[in-house]
Amino acid sequence: MGTTVFERQRPSDAVIDASLQGTALSVFWLDDVERPAHPPLRGSTRADLVIIGGGYTGLWTAIRAKERDPGRSVVLLEAARIAWAASGRNGGFCEASLTHGHENGVTRWPEEIDRLEELGLENLDGIEATVRRYEMDADFERTGQLAVAVEPHQVEWLREEEGFLDREAVQAEVHSPTFLAGAWERDACAMVHPAKLGLELARVAVELGVEIHENSLVREISGDGSGPVTVVTRDGGRVTADAVALGTNVFPSLLKRNRLMTVPVYDYVLMTEPLSTEQLAAIGWSNRQGLADSANQFHYYRLTADNRILFGGYDAVYHFGGKVRPQYEDRMESHRKLASHFFTTFPQLEGLRFTHRWAGAIDSSSRFCAFFGTARRGRVAYATGFTGLGVGAARFAADVMLDKLSGETTERTELAMVREKPIPFPPEPAAAIGINLVRAAMDQADHNEGRRNLFLKTLDAVGMGFDS
Repeated sequence: MGTTVFERQRPSDAVIDASLQGTALSVFWLDDVERPAHPPLRGSTRADLVIIGGGYTGLWTAIRAKERDPGRSVVLLEAARIAWAASGRNGGFCEASLTHGHENGVTRWPEEIDRLEELGLENLDGIEATVRRYEMDADFERTGQLAVAVEPHQVEWLREEEGFLDREAVQAEVHSPTFLAGAWERDACAMVHPAKLGLELARVAVELGVEIHENSLVREISGDGSGPVTVVTRDGGRVTADAVALGTNVFPSLLKRNRLMTVPVYDYVLMTEPLSTEQLAAIGWSNRQGLADSANQFHYYRLTADNRILFGGYDAVYHFGGKVRPQYEDRMESHRKLASHFFTTFPQLEGLRFTHRWAGAIDSSSRFCAFFGTARRGRVAYATGFTGLGVGAARFAADVMLDKLSGETTERTELAMVREKPIPFPPEPAAAIGINLVRAAMDQADHNEGRRNLFLKTLDAVGMGFDS
């Protein structure tokens, strides 16, 4: 088996140790904002629409519901705090893709892919318009995304992409000895501050008349859908509503049918201290694109408003039993690996420190992108399984759910991508065995010039996969 550039050009342990000295196990984005509190739900209330989940999916659903019908009463229930989970700890890549990239989309929905990509760009345009209309402070920068090749075989993968950059051209954008080529999608991705975006969505929702309750964990949805349904919280609060939208994503579904449709996969992240003027000059990056390398086990990285570098990805860890637990976030093995790979990528930044390290659980589905549906005779709608690309796609998902709850037949509801469901994951222990076999096979492919073995090719053929 071959080696990767991150093994061939590994920095010393002393460099890694120094960079992680005093690093806080804490989410930078959430530490960087003031979070207004919303009261828990007490007693019983009535609403036209109740939304479960205070991340991007739920918040966009609330806003889009009020924009469509300002007179509709909307209640949003969040189990903990607004945007505390995936929506407050992701990389801040707000991508246009609804299908987890062109290749996944064209493989699964070849007849729809052109329209899906148009709808994705329209959705991103809609996000940008919303940010501007409501004067949202979310550090929104539509700088695009630059995919980079860090191994010779990856150059050929990128050569056919629009916006291809050879070695000289990619080095003119960002200076890294590992970058052999690139492909810059200039309009299909924006950078955002994830926590600011979540909190600003909540602000706008409240200003539009949405009632938000934090620390209101929903235990059940009662009613068969023949009439209004009632949502019941852990502490006995109740909301009776004509319609329910579920945005619980990585957390256990309130619908039994969806329990095996997603798995929580842990993704790990580092954030540096702000770069000095000299350090910025050493790496270039004046166009501030989001960056991602091109292996199966890939890294993503971007600049913040105050010129820190977020560096995440590579390890995608599934824990037996499919639980979401705080202790899974402290995995120094993964954070040390990221630090090592960071200084392979940017050796000229040796001496830079990481101020924060954290992790988050991604709601991974076997088709790598969100799926949709209804329950309880059409009174409950859901969208989940974004597999790491929910920052942008959550707004599209909100519109799909609202279309479905209204009973409307729209272009969105008629898409095969919306009508079809992914293959469920098997129960334990088969889930853990299968997922870890896939991880090992992907690592093997990265060490073998990207060549996928028979196991991965078989999964590709049946439309079953694992990603983050």
